Amino acid sequence: MEKAIGTRTLEVVETDITTLAVDAIVNAANDHLWMGAGVAGAIKRRGGVDIEKEAVSKAPIAIGEAISTRAGKLPAACVIHAAVMGQDLVTDAETIERATRSALRLAEKLGCHSVALPAFGTGVGGFPIDACAARMVPIAVQALRQAKTLDRVVFALYGRAAYDAFVAVVVSAIA
Repeated sequence: MEKAIGTRTLEVVETDITTLAVDAIVNAANDHLWMGAGVAGAIKRRGGVDIEKEAVSKAPIAIGEAISTRAGKLPAACVIHAAVMGQDLVTDAETIERATRSALRLAEKLGCHSVALPAFGTGVGGFPIDACAARMVPIAVQALRQAKTLDRVVFALYGRAAYDAFVAVVVSAIA
């Protein structure tokens, strides 16, 4: 589904984030930026181990902060790694909000026109998908309203439950 935010677009799609040809895809990372399972594992498998090597060379980063790396073999131009959790692999609402803001600020700073984000912390971090959507969607809407370069934010979600949760928040948040 697509929703207009002024002249910009917010999208919710059920897809593999690693297949999207956008300026940046976002990795829900840990603070040491090693890439194991979930979205990070998919990025590493499809894009190549050099993405992880570059990310780890910039680690550790503060929880809630973000850095960028090249995208290897991915169709995206770069990968933004947002630290959604520490080494305990636990996250919370405040951290998800900080990581979302950091990722979108960095996308804007890099001059990105399009960025795709997964549902932060809902895999390994165990954060509820509905609560994640309620935290991430308003931040993306605000970022699009204030953007200088960013024209398109895509929530690339795994599974129908995640898709439905994000669509519900988008529909209620944007009248």
